[in-house]
Amino acid sequence: MRRVKKAVALALSCAMLSGCGGSSKRDTSTFRFALAADITSMDSTAVYDTVSFDAIHAVTEGLMGLDKNGNTTNAIAKDYKVSADKKTYTFTLRDDAKWSNGDPVTANDFVYAWKRIIKNAGTYAYMLGSTVANIKNADALIKKGTTATDAEMNTLGVKAVNDKTLTVELNAPVPFFADLMAFPSFYPINEKFAEKAGNKYATAPQYTLSNGAFVMSKWTKGKSAEFEKNDDYYNKGVVKIKKLHMDLGIKPQSASANFDAKKLDFAEIATELVDKYKNSKAFKQYNMASTSYIEINHKNKDLQNANIRKALSLAVNRKSLCNDIVKDGSSPAEGFVPAKLTQSPDGKDFRKVAGKYTDYNLKEAQAAFDQGLKELGKKNITLGLLYGSDETSSDKVAEYLETNFSKLKGLKIEMKATTFKDKINNRLPGGNFDLCINGWGADYPDPTTFLSLLHKGNSNNYGKYDNAQFNTLMNKVQSETDVAKRYNLLVDAEKVAMQDYANIPLLDKGKSVLLAEYASGLVYHSFGVEYTFTYVELK
Repeated sequence: MRRVKKAVALALSCAMLSGCGGSSKRDTSTFRFALAADITSMDSTAVYDTVSFDAIHAVTEGLMGLDKNGNTTNAIAKDYKVSADKKTYTFTLRDDAKWSNGDPVTANDFVYAWKRIIKNAGTYAYMLGSTVANIKNADALIKKGTTATDAEMNTLGVKAVNDKTLTVELNAPVPFFADLMAFPSFYPINEKFAEKAGNKYATAPQYTLSNGAFVMSKWTKGKSAEFEKNDDYYNKGVVKIKKLHMDLGIKPQSASANFDAKKLDFAEIATELVDKYKNSKAFKQYNMASTSYIEINHKNKDLQNANIRKALSLAVNRKSLCNDIVKDGSSPAEGFVPAKLTQSPDGKDFRKVAGKYTDYNLKEAQAAFDQGLKELGKKNITLGLLYGSDETSSDKVAEYLETNFSKLKGLKIEMKATTFKDKINNRLPGGNFDLCINGWGADYPDPTTFLSLLHKGNSNNYGKYDNAQFNTLMNKVQSETDVAKRYNLLVDAEKVAMQDYANIPLLDKGKSVLLAEYASGLVYHSFGVEYTFTYVELK
C-alpha cells in the first residue's frame, strides 16, 4: 500500500512536571481541546465542516486509518488487494472490529454508508464520483441523487461479498484511493441502528455509534462535547487518555485565556494573539495544505470580464496580508493548489512544477481595470465582498482587501458580512454574491482536491466557473492511467484556470495553536481530518 507522510505529530513532553506549570494533582486522564466552531452533526454522510469531521474521526474508523505519525494505514480493513489493472479493490475486514452496541462491523456498513451519502445528496457525495474516487456508476447516481431507486443504487461499484469482504470497482485507477478510505465520507454506518434512529440519527450521543477510539458521551450544542475511551475498540491499547473534552464555539481570546488558566490543554488562536504567544514554548504553527481565496461569481456580467478579474488579483498585496494582518504562519498563495500538498512522480512539489500565477502590481492592476471598464462600456462598477464575520481572521482579511481594492479608481466595494453557516448553506449555493472570501482544505493528497472545485457541475463550484479547455483537461485526468501524464494534465489544468482568473488565490493557510508542554501524541494532518486524538498522552 502507498503510505503518505503529510502530518505533523504535535508531540512535546516535559522532563519535569514542575516545568510544565502543572502539579501532581493535575488530571492526566482528560485531554481538553477548544475549537472556534460547533459540531453540526455526527453523520459522516451529511457534514461538510472540519470540526464535525474531527469529532466523527474521534469515534469512527474507516477501512483505512491514520497512525501516530499521520501515515495512512490499515484500520477496519486488516488487508486489501488491488487487481492488476488497479481498478478493483478487495478489502478484508477485521474480525474484532465492532460497534459500541456490540454489533460487528460488516462490509454492508460501508455499502450502506456510501449509498446513503449519494441518496441523501450529501455535500461530499461528489467524492465518490469521477473527479475523486471514480467509483463505478457513481456519477450517474449522484446526478439522480434523492430520486435514485434502490435498484439503481445497487449498480454502485461497491459490493459486500460477505460480512468481512468488500469489493470496490473503479472506472479508472486512482493513485490516492487508499488515502481516501481514511476520510469520513467513506466511513461505515450501522444500517439497522441508523434506520431505527431515523431523523434523530447522529444528532445526540444516544443516536450515535462508535467503532473507533472514543465514544461520544455528552454533547451540549454550541458549548461542549465529551468523549470517553471505547473499551471495545480493537486497538484500545494505544489509547492513553480516558476522556476527550471539546469546548465548542469558543472564541480564540477566551480559549487562550482558559489555556493560560490551565483549563485547556490545546487552543487554536487568532491573528491578534500571535504576537503575545509567539515566544511561548506552547506556541506552534504549521502548514494546513489549505488555500484561502476569493470566490468569483462568473454569472456577474462585470466579473465575466477577464481584465476586471485580473485587476482584482494584481491589486492584492499578499505578502503584507500574511506578515502584517494574519500572522499565523500563512504564506502568499502562488496558485490554487497550495504548496506542500503533494509531489510529482519525480519528487517535486506541485507548486515548484506548476509555477507562480499571483503577483502584486498596482500599476498593472489599474491598467487592466481601465481596460476592463472600457470593454464593459462603463466608468465605474460596484462589487460586493461577502465574508463570514464569525470565521477566524476573516473580518480582518476582508477589511484589508477592501483597502487594497479601494486603490483601484472606478471600483466601489460594498462589504457584505454574514455568518459562516449562512454563507455556506445559503449565499454561496444560491449564487447570492459577487466576490466571497472562501477557503478550502485538502481532503486527500492530490491536486484534484482543489482543481475539481472549478470543474463544471461540481457542487462546490459556487461561482459557476465554466471553461471548456479546463473541463477537457480534467476529464482526461479521470481516465489517464500513466501517473506522469496525469500529473502533467493537472499542471496544465491549473494553468488554464489561473490564467483565466477563475478565482483569486490569497493565502496558503497556516494555523497557530497553543499546546501544553505536558501533552504529546496529538497528530495534526494537513489533509483530510485535522486532528487524530487516539495517541494523545498527558504526563
